[in-house]
Amino acid sequence: MNAEQTEALRHLLASQPVAALATLHRGDPAVSMVPYALLPDGRVIIHVSALATHTADMKAHPAVALMVTSPATPEVSPLALPRLSMRGQAAPCPPDAPEHADARAAYLARLPDAEPLFSFADFSLLLITVDSARWVGGFAQAQSLTGRQFVAALGTAGA
Repeated sequence: MNAEQTEALRHLLASQPVAALATLHRGDPAVSMVPYALLPDGRVIIHVSALATHTADMKAHPAVALMVTSPATPEVSPLALPRLSMRGQAAPCPPDAPEHADARAAYLARLPDAEPLFSFADFSLLLITVDSARWVGGFAQAQSLTGRQFVAALGTAGA
């Protein structure tokens, strides 16, 4: 990725706190919405309720996909919207995990309104390790990234 595309990817992740989350639900694809944050190592942090079907889906099948996109505007064709699709593996991050404090802090730094949800017994953190990503910086500006390339593009600009 060139410097301009890297900066655009970082800007997208820093400015858009919500991702579409794709899971496998009873053998069929399912999509939902999740607020997210990032750890400096590129793992995606989500805070989910055990009551949500996507949580059960991730426990049964940890392979997931996420998509973050710029909002549509009248000035920009939907075909040219910057977007990032990520594929990875979701894993629980229980309170006794070494990274739990950092994950919680990063999540709340980004989403302070979520703080009361940490007192709910049915909510827990999950970390998604990105195995690969597809960056589309605009029309005819697409490229695939390995997990390592994704982390390198983030630099120290975790969202």
